[in-house]
Amino acid sequence: MSVSFTLSPAQEQLKQAARQFADEHLRDLAAAVRAEPDPRRRALLARPVFEKAVGAGFLKGLIPAPFGGAGGGGVDAAILIEEWAAQSPDFVISMAGPLIALAPVYEAGTPAQVRRFVAPFLADAGAPVAAMAYSEPEGSANFDAPPPAEGTRTVARPDGDHWVLDGRKQWASHLPGWDGDGPEIMTVVCRTPGGISLVVAEREHLAGHIEVEEYLDLPGLAGCLTARVRLHGVRVPRENLIGAEGQGPALTRNAFVASGASIGTFATAAMRQAFDVALRFATTERRGGADPIIAHQAVSDVLADAKGRIEAVRLLSWRALDAALSGDPAGPELALHAKVFGSETAVDVITSLVKIVGVTAYDTAFPLLRYLNDALAYPVIEGSNTGVRRRQLQELLRGPGYDPLAASGMR
Repeated sequence: MSVSFTLSPAQEQLKQAARQFADEHLRDLAAAVRAEPDPRRRALLARPVFEKAVGAGFLKGLIPAPFGGAGGGGVDAAILIEEWAAQSPDFVISMAGPLIALAPVYEAGTPAQVRRFVAPFLADAGAPVAAMAYSEPEGSANFDAPPPAEGTRTVARPDGDHWVLDGRKQWASHLPGWDGDGPEIMTVVCRTPGGISLVVAEREHLAGHIEVEEYLDLPGLAGCLTARVRLHGVRVPRENLIGAEGQGPALTRNAFVASGASIGTFATAAMRQAFDVALRFATTERRGGADPIIAHQAVSDVLADAKGRIEAVRLLSWRALDAALSGDPAGPELALHAKVFGSETAVDVITSLVKIVGVTAYDTAFPLLRYLNDALAYPVIEGSNTGVRRRQLQELLRGPGYDPLAASGMR
């Protein structure tokens, strides 16, 4: 990333294309999602828009160029995510499944695995989806805990030339796929005889062996197809093991580096939209006084502080995504800061904006609450800040030879 912080002509073009797609398709989708009470039906509303995005080449843009896609750098990813998440973060999360599910394949897959598992997402039509089946209903902060702790409960039992998978998974978008028979690929975190491992189950293996226990009704990110599922007797070829048995913990953590960094950009999008609502309110509403409320110092101070924090999170997230996707050694630390600082800043900033608007903001017809509900998810998804991400930061800080200037490049 250039230190000039100026978008290139190509990035400006990407921004405009992403914004145009969001204005033409995602704004109306978000309104339709808000109007639909059933969680499964509202998630399925995204499929026609998903197909338009695939046809426009956006899905290929999520696949790195070395693996056949058209993916650019981290700043490009941040630009796309912010423009789309400003209108429909649910849609972005649904479409971005391959970013996480394929990350272990890129890192440790064989050439044959890469070709087979990536192929569905190089399509020019359709609505292929992927899921990283990591979280479980009982919690996964200690997923790699060895016996006698339970840790990961999903098991993959060797049976001749196959693994047989049984267990329950939750939270990852599109675990059931569009129709309940699973996504194109599901990268399953499971327990094998050799330890926590990753096994890729393809749709042909999942169909008829995945039971949807419940479609979850979320207060924010309500358009995500989020479910609790049970895998029973899923037979997967032994060759679908990614890397070696017992390599699952490291591969899983690495898979969530870029997605953690992206949460800072999701947070930026929510703050950006909430700030626009609050600023328009403050510059037009008098609330019975002689002047718009922005004339009051307390109101303008909140707005000024909010704007500065939005810009800080945006730049941190650009840097974090750039480092994460380029393989920069600073990527893991910067991604953690973007996740933790970005998500918690968003909740704080939007709450402060609610306060200056006042009780009007508490009406669901007023848009501020929708951005707050989305923001409330960001500290707990993609690895909760308390149970997962701060513990990872703790390990970095206590590591031998940790240099606090290294991530900034100022060492």
